[in-house]
Amino acid sequence: MQSGSKKQVDVPRLRADLAAAGVEVLSAHCAADRVRLQYSPQEIVMYGERSMLKKAIASSEALYRFFAQIEAQLKHKDKSSQ
Repeated sequence: MQSGSKKQVDVPRLRADLAAAGVEVLSAHCAADRVRLQYSPQEIVMYGERSMLKKAIASSEALYRFFAQIEAQLKHKDKSSQ
């Protein structure tokens, strides 16, 4: 949902969803680290499936944009509460 909407937020569910997402993001990070530590970027590009790599890159970029928005909101809230 867009911020600014007037819907009621189910806070316990939001927190549970965030916890579950956090576990999944950590799992993905661990999987990427295993690959990163075992293979060079050149080997990954040379032998990896191009379509899978492009999907992984797109997913990573989307996650980065999402969490960058959250970080900006946190910084804004921190500044306004000082």
